[in-house]
Amino acid sequence: MSQFPTEMFIRNFQNGDMPSLGQFYRSVTAKENKIFWWVGDEYNWDNVYCAFENGIMIAKGQVSIINVMPPGRPKENSHSIYVNLKTLPERENDVALLENVYHYLFNRAKKLMETLSEEYETMLCVGNYSTETANNHFFIQKGYFYLNSLYHMKRDLNEPITELKLQEDFQFSHWKMETSDEERDYLHVEAEIWPDTPLGLNRLSEYKNNNLWTSMVIRQTDAIVGGLMAWQEDDFGVIEDVFVREPWRKRGFSKYLLTQALKYLKANQLQSAKLEVLTTNKSALSLYESLGFHVDNEEIRYYTKLN
Repeated sequence: MSQFPTEMFIRNFQNGDMPSLGQFYRSVTAKENKIFWWVGDEYNWDNVYCAFENGIMIAKGQVSIINVMPPGRPKENSHSIYVNLKTLPERENDVALLENVYHYLFNRAKKLMETLSEEYETMLCVGNYSTETANNHFFIQKGYFYLNSLYHMKRDLNEPITELKLQEDFQFSHWKMETSDEERDYLHVEAEIWPDTPLGLNRLSEYKNNNLWTSMVIRQTDAIVGGLMAWQEDDFGVIEDVFVREPWRKRGFSKYLLTQALKYLKANQLQSAKLEVLTTNKSALSLYESLGFHVDNEEIRYYTKLN
């Protein structure tokens, strides 16, 4: 614990902080959307730091391993650890406060890096909406470089959903990945699709812990053709990891999977669905728009080398 003259202190999140966290979240998001990470389960609280002043939570930061590079990938690839740092709106330009919390996040990120293979470098990254100008400026001033941009897209589930038929010789199913072998098989395919940012077992486990989580796949005999995952967050549905493998692309499988995910989320009384897409992925953007999604926000990501 660090003590400051203004009665400010920083420590890991504790269960008794839940009411303060709720108030902090409402204050942070009251006037505009912001990328705000929830603290997760207790096992994650070593990665969460809160700043208090006169008994009020004034800042919160988190750090998490997002992508773990498996052995055998090209050496130019990197593991990635992400940070999320937020203050009360009136303290967004309080550089001293941001620096103090960031200090804890950076040191924790270094500890997490020690658990990753030294075969690859590790990037420390941050993602904010483009409208979070003060927060983005803070990280740019710290020497972070532009990484990429994503559109956060949204779809009203009360709007009609197209009915599509799957081609013969292909099978659609929900896949619960109940065994470690099944998880390994999925992660092998997932790393084939996104070799630079593979999901890894820890994040897959986090996804599976979400309410209503399911994966959906199309197979041809035993071969996985394509898939996605869907689950509930708050009062909306999330669609993630939409892919079709190279030999089966441009045959409508992505569209079929997406319509199945939309119907699944709607059947569970959710009102909207959200997904993310790189702003440079014009073909995916066009597909999502054709299914009723619209751009809700743009996220900009920055990085620095942690090694």
